[in-house]
Amino acid sequence: MTKIIDEVLKHIPDSAKVSDVSFEGANIVIYTKNKDFFLDSNGVIKEIVNDIKKRVEVRSDPSLCMDIEKAEKKIKEILPEESQVSNITFDPQRSRVIIEAEKPGLAIGKQGELLREIRKQTLWVPLIKRTPALRSKIIENIRQVLYDNSDFRRKFLNKIGHRIYDGWKREKRNEWVRVSFLGGARQVGKSAILLQTPESNVLLDCGIHPAKPLSDPTAFPHLDAPEFKLNELDAIILTHAHIDHAGLIPYLYKMGYDGPTYATAPTRDIAALLCLDTINIAQKEGRDPIYSSADIKKMVKNTICLEYEEVTDITPDLRITLYNAGHTLGSAMVHIHVGNGLHNLLYTSDMNYETSNLLSAAITKFPRLETVITEATLGSKDDVQNSRKEAEDDFIKEINETITNKGKVLLPVLGTGRAQEIMVILERAMSEKTIPDVPIHVQGMVWDITAIHTTYPDFFNSKIKRNVFHKDQNPFLSPVFKHVGSQKEQEEIINSGESCIILATSGMMVGGASVEYFKHLAENPRNTLIFSCYQAEGSLGRILQNGIKEVNMGSVEKPDIVNVRCKICTISGFSGHSSRNQLMSFFKHLDPKPKKVIVQHGESSKCLDLASSLHKLMRVETAAPKNLESIRIR
Repeated sequence: MTKIIDEVLKHIPDSAKVSDVSFEGANIVIYTKNKDFFLDSNGVIKEIVNDIKKRVEVRSDPSLCMDIEKAEKKIKEILPEESQVSNITFDPQRSRVIIEAEKPGLAIGKQGELLREIRKQTLWVPLIKRTPALRSKIIENIRQVLYDNSDFRRKFLNKIGHRIYDGWKREKRNEWVRVSFLGGARQVGKSAILLQTPESNVLLDCGIHPAKPLSDPTAFPHLDAPEFKLNELDAIILTHAHIDHAGLIPYLYKMGYDGPTYATAPTRDIAALLCLDTINIAQKEGRDPIYSSADIKKMVKNTICLEYEEVTDITPDLRITLYNAGHTLGSAMVHIHVGNGLHNLLYTSDMNYETSNLLSAAITKFPRLETVITEATLGSKDDVQNSRKEAEDDFIKEINETITNKGKVLLPVLGTGRAQEIMVILERAMSEKTIPDVPIHVQGMVWDITAIHTTYPDFFNSKIKRNVFHKDQNPFLSPVFKHVGSQKEQEEIINSGESCIILATSGMMVGGASVEYFKHLAENPRNTLIFSCYQAEGSLGRILQNGIKEVNMGSVEKPDIVNVRCKICTISGFSGHSSRNQLMSFFKHLDPKPKKVIVQHGESSKCLDLASSLHKLMRVETAAPKNLESIRIR
């Protein structure tokens, strides 16, 4: 592949007037000064793709594109008013125009005819994006960062392409693959796995332990391990946005990493928001944040977004494909193809093998498979979950009892995933009159992440996707939800004598609005605190689940004792993680069957239990490593 551009140019006639051929990551982009070749390559591009088996795109040279003001006017003339175009942004470095519309289908036209017309009349390459149903400031900021850094992105993506295609930079003596567990082994929190071959170093996730203060060194992965060298890191693959998987990535950029992070678009956006929240929490607690918003901005600039089942090379010997994990919006399992058929690895990360109220179940069919690294959050024989229907019935029952007692319901939720599923359930219950008509207050962070969800409806299951496409059926636009955007509004809710339902982060009560609400609501026996997500060891949520009746919400020097008199309730069945039975079913249906299974992301006993059970079920080699252990998988 060292001469891949020369190979491309061999196919292109001189009349095409090629001004540049560059990489956009693993993709190849041809810029031409010939209008006719841009509009119709007469099969040349198809011939190139068949020859080199890579994605190739033709764009007009920027000098050929219509003036931006004229092009914007022309685009508005071409697109029907019913498409409801909300924004048009030009990317002059790459000859692209991004068009946001409330009805993308109408902007695309029948079989793409309107896109072809825009190309023909303006010589810009149009990309259609959906206007978010809820305005999202974070998405607006992210898009602005990408547009403002268009020149940087073009050079950055071209550099990544050269890393992929310019050949091996390390001596190839023999072939091997190994993984080192820097975090998340026999624990839930600070996930980080280093995948190494003789040529490549790739980090799978890099998070912060959600139940430990950032002043505690054990909150972070073992980045001081001898295997991990930041200056040799080729890429980061981020599976989903939860802070125990994404929270330390901006820190790597702060410390000098300048390579790519691969993720889905929803994961990039939500991760950026949650990392900004990490900064805010640190500042509120009087601590210096471990990174700044500039470091998060660099993460965004360096992120390469992939669709599900889009195959892409990331180094000379690694090719990845992301598959739906069913855990949160945009969450992914990573299939990694090593070398020329040398080995195939699946990293499930957090996954859910069940169709939830929001998402489809995790995928089980893959092209090839030898090793699987799986989670064990709910991996022990004791982890029997209620069905989602049973969970919903229990949930509605607890809410009704609390409101009958004139109390308030506090729902600490994970901002991404659990919060939106709970919103769907509450909206449906209220419209069906199975719960009383009381205010449902949605705290700022949850609201912001919900807005991101409405931007990417294609990642939902088919039922919710259909509803989100129609304003009058979109559950997230329901007037039953009241946005809480200020401290004053929060205090009014706390001091109000009326019953209500409150959704607030963090789900494990390790900071954020949920802890503030708890301080004021805990001593009233009429109120109910309902947990709907996993509570990590050491978190305030786990302590309350264990039945403690006095909690010091201050410090040793300045104690602030809260007497817990409210009802504490845990509803199992809403988890974004597979239950024990679902994990076993996932492996029964896995196609093809792996030869080795590595179990992590679970408390020690759960990892060992699941590893033993999978060994008996599948008659394959299993392992449950500890942090800092390495396993050669090939």
